[in-house]
Amino acid sequence: MSVRVVLLSHSADVARGVADLAGQMAPSATVVPVGGTADGRLGTDADALEAAVTAGLDAGAEVAVLVDLGSAVLTARTVLADLPDQAPVALVDAPFVEGAVAAVVTASTGAALAEVVAQAELARDLRKG
Repeated sequence: MSVRVVLLSHSADVARGVADLAGQMAPSATVVPVGGTADGRLGTDADALEAAVTAGLDAGAEVAVLVDLGSAVLTARTVLADLPDQAPVALVDAPFVEGAVAAVVTASTGAALAEVVAQAELARDLRKG
């Protein structure tokens, strides 16, 4: 089973940019950017997130969801709470850019959801100075 990585940002540009960056490092992985509101403003769109997650599950994939800012966490938790208990979906507690790259690269190796989540969450500990 493959892992699809869904990136939920308050900005469509940020979601696409991070997806482009991560996708260039692992072209075989599936990365789905979800950013901004339905009318193009800054914010999160629960319906778009639900559609992205459902599309992944319908394709037979496990789904890792990474989010950028606080209210995106709330949006993701709300959407994921409505999924069946056994749905192979995880909300990843990782920095958005670094975690996305780690998740996508790990997913491209064929790793299962638990390993993708673990590698993305390791990005929390990356020191930059």
